[in-house]
Amino acid sequence: MSRAGSLIRRLLPGDSLADKTIKGGIWVTVSNLTDRGLQLVLLIILARLLEPADFGLMGIALLTATALRRLSNLGLNQALIYQREEDVDHYLNTAWSMEVTRGVLLAAVTFAVAPFVADLFHEPRALPILQVVAISPLLTGIRNPGIIYFQKNLEFHKQLVYQLSGSFTNFIVAVAIALAYGSVWALVLGYVLADAARLAVSYLAHDFRPSLAFDLPAARELFGYGKWVTGGGIITFLYSQGDDAVVGWLLNATSLGFYQLAYQFAMAPATEIAAVISSVAFPSYSKLQDDVPALREAFFQMIQVSTAVSFPLAVGIVAVAPTFVIAFLGEVWEPIIVPIQLIGVYAFLVSMNMTFGPVWQARGHPDYATKVSTLRTIFLALIIIPATLQFGIVGTAGAVVATYLFPSVPLDIYLVVKTVETTYARFFREIAYPLVASLSMGGVVWAAQSFLTLPPLLEFVVLVLVGAAVYGAIVLVLMTRFGWGLGKNLRTIGNVVKG
Repeated sequence: MSRAGSLIRRLLPGDSLADKTIKGGIWVTVSNLTDRGLQLVLLIILARLLEPADFGLMGIALLTATALRRLSNLGLNQALIYQREEDVDHYLNTAWSMEVTRGVLLAAVTFAVAPFVADLFHEPRALPILQVVAISPLLTGIRNPGIIYFQKNLEFHKQLVYQLSGSFTNFIVAVAIALAYGSVWALVLGYVLADAARLAVSYLAHDFRPSLAFDLPAARELFGYGKWVTGGGIITFLYSQGDDAVVGWLLNATSLGFYQLAYQFAMAPATEIAAVISSVAFPSYSKLQDDVPALREAFFQMIQVSTAVSFPLAVGIVAVAPTFVIAFLGEVWEPIIVPIQLIGVYAFLVSMNMTFGPVWQARGHPDYATKVSTLRTIFLALIIIPATLQFGIVGTAGAVVATYLFPSVPLDIYLVVKTVETTYARFFREIAYPLVASLSMGGVVWAAQSFLTLPPLLEFVVLVLVGAAVYGAIVLVLMTRFGWGLGKNLRTIGNVVKG
């Protein structure tokens, strides 16, 4: 058993936090892989049935909806998870009342601003799409607040049912409409009906029944913590989706469709790892917030496993992008190859960085992410418009990567080392192993791709198998010859699963 597991077991006897965290991580991984797998398969199918401009039109609607949602995010879920007490029922009616009010206002504002947004992007076709998407925040606002216990109590098997109900609904509806009509409404109705499905399941999966009530002291307490999440959400939106806005505004809907699809395929591995880490690590770390040694060991255990998975996936995306696009999407999508490769580098960095946020939140420093993101956004704002005007979506992707390399990465590493009270030597030692293995694997795959002359789909399969074999061999050498402790952590996970 790893030192982190031993420390945690001394703190919590019986069904330990370590076991719950590992089991929760497995459930979240299954959920996220299934969810992302459905999304990627759906995108591949729809890319063959719809036009790039259709994705751009939906992108304009989602950009608007996401902006309004981030601007009004109260951070209530994070505040409820952060609470030390297990029973937070006395907060839920207040939280639900706030979310219902927010949902109604967001729906009304989204509907009202739809004509202005359509004019801003010079796309009148976006108007009715925005007006239908306006239903989504209302559906989200009235969902059962009791589902917060799925994350707070690490009951991620229930979270899986809730999440996938929407994913399967989206898949079925979108494919059916795309096959029947071949229009952007496949994307729109799939998105809205997915939220409707999750709303229904939220009340079926948890027996809490909310009522409209408002406790001012409780609201102040929740918002006192959540305000930094609100600020962080706004800044994160400006950084993570400001590039979409620039592409849609300066170029056109087709360019936005290209860019967004490139982003989704390139970011898939990092997104899933980030979702697993955020969902499992934050509730677990919050229970260790006053024990820095235990928190530090749990953090290193988590980053060791997560980078061992996310690094090779991100590097693999960069290496196989040309073959992947031709094999699965077709020649019409060739303009996204270089953006996928650039965003793949960004995904590589994000997959490491996203392990930091839960530690900061657990230690009561949600402001760290907000402050670093603010600085990063300022740097991005200085270069993204000239880069996009000069180089199109390739310039946009390049600007995103450049401003993440500096100033974000150095500051994030400094803050996480400070938060868990460790050394730079230990931090870089932990990420050196998966970094060496992943880059070596990427080099072999890149070389193999340059001389293979197989049909695109077969070539893609061969490259994936070669990459997996090379990475596995290098990992084995690093564990047996150079003392990488990944094997010990994997055995711990295996023992918990068997138990």
